[in-house]
Amino acid sequence: MNIIISNSAGAPIYEQIKEQIKNAIFSGELTDGELLPSIRKLAKDLQISVITTMRAYNDLEQEGFIVNVQGKGCYVQPKNPELLREQKLRDVEQHLLNAISDSKLAKISDKELMDMLYLLLNEEDDIEEGE
Repeated sequence: MNIIISNSAGAPIYEQIKEQIKNAIFSGELTDGELLPSIRKLAKDLQISVITTMRAYNDLEQEGFIVNVQGKGCYVQPKNPELLREQKLRDVEQHLLNAISDSKLAKISDKELMDMLYLLLNEEDDIEEGE
């Protein structure tokens, strides 16, 4: 797993770490029961504060993505399909809210926005059928 931190990303560093670990779990790059780097090692590798990595790991544990085994480290939790689906639903909802906000700024009508979504959905279906 390769975590990349961007100072210009606009998101706090702990959020960037958290999101990249979540994405690695969703994509299968990190598997159930896999040991994550220790908080200290990750902080050293990324050249950031231990407190920052601890916050990312604590958030991931609270959200049910990892488990901290005292004295042994943090492990990827076995995937709970309902939890994964709920997380992705929240992600999609946030992206849609951002799209709505951007469309209002650009004075794009609701119909135009819906047409764009419909076209993109059909384009995605066409790509999948061509594979």
